[in-house]
Amino acid sequence: MSALRPGVRKREVFGWAMYDFANSGYTTVVITAVFAAYFVGGVAGGAPWATFAWTFALGISYALVMVSMPAIGAWADRHGAKKRVLMTATAGCVVATAALALTPRFTGANAVVLAMTMVIVSNTFYSYGESLTGAFLPELATPEGMGKMSGWGWGFGYVGGMLTLGVCLGYVLWSQARGLPASHFVPVTMLITAAVYGLAACVTFALLPERAQPQPDRAPERASESAWAQLCRTFREARGYRDFMGVLACTVCYQAGVAVAITLAAIYAEQVIGFQPQETMVLIFVLNLAAAVGAFAFGYLQDRIGHRLALAITLVAWIAVCVIAASVTTKGGFWWAAAIAGLSMGSSQSAGRAMTGYLAPPARSAEFFGLWSFATRLASIVGPLSYGAITWASGGNQRIAILATAVFFVGGLLLLLPIRMQRGREAALAGSGASR
Repeated sequence: MSALRPGVRKREVFGWAMYDFANSGYTTVVITAVFAAYFVGGVAGGAPWATFAWTFALGISYALVMVSMPAIGAWADRHGAKKRVLMTATAGCVVATAALALTPRFTGANAVVLAMTMVIVSNTFYSYGESLTGAFLPELATPEGMGKMSGWGWGFGYVGGMLTLGVCLGYVLWSQARGLPASHFVPVTMLITAAVYGLAACVTFALLPERAQPQPDRAPERASESAWAQLCRTFREARGYRDFMGVLACTVCYQAGVAVAITLAAIYAEQVIGFQPQETMVLIFVLNLAAAVGAFAFGYLQDRIGHRLALAITLVAWIAVCVIAASVTTKGGFWWAAAIAGLSMGSSQSAGRAMTGYLAPPARSAEFFGLWSFATRLASIVGPLSYGAITWASGGNQRIAILATAVFFVGGLLLLLPIRMQRGREAALAGSGASR
């Protein structure tokens, strides 16, 4: 059975997947591997407040997305304008990422303010783009093929992340061999990341059509609502979709643990295990490779064994990652944890997106993917802050913090148990029909 909906061409799916390819370099290079460490050690000069300032900037961006994305999604649904809004979000992230290259030209508080502002702007627009591209999934894939297509796109995204990181790593090694400082090569990596994002996204805009039609007759009073009022209205209406709300609760829980891995893997590797910066970049590269394999493989497995069981398998693997990472003392042992984490990261994130697409009312996909963004961004605040609080309370013991992260994945498993996918799909189709 084809995973494509009738009338959907393969070139459209390729264009859709290219957006995953385009934006993955941003999180890999800016959030995880390069700029985070440079901000703490370079821009902020290793000040005691530096790590807090970095997480605070990310937290502001996540809060902005939580409040505004459901309203933006609802507007895009009403006007049949997901692609138009996606183009705007892409331009915002690309420009703000390139602007991070200007930070070495400033010093002191000015450099910190500029860096934090551009991180807030770029990460906010990145998050908008991630949500909007997910909202295209129900238009392209059949209900039986969403796992496969989501996995294909997410896996292709990790390939893009590896390409961007690989080019950046090559330039970093070349610069270090010539004795150039981080203030020289880090800005260049920001320009590389922005360029790859922008150029690859152009393929998406060229190949992916806007299939949704404007719905001007649907609740015209919403047009004048504030973002907060729209968010509250969407949540009230979404409560009628029991299984969709169950997926959101599960997502908040397990994505909090995933956010710890994305945000703090490099810090843990260097401060606890003893990795050097260039070793950390290689580690992140291999982690992306494993994540691509996991997303591809589990996409097919998910459609065969079911969304819920596939996600449950990845959450068990995440629990094993936390236990291994907390107990190993050698770089070789940590590599095992990283490999399992990579496989689990790609598969769990892809599975969550496919489940959201399966359970969201088709006529309101962008709006309901806005709720998915709310859940993932709330998790991105809760997870790292919990890790930081436990590290602080334990006197800097990050091993206790990483072990405690397993609680998020256990909670995700428990919240997954009552979800019934077929019941949720029937509710989504009934709700979509009523909304027209």
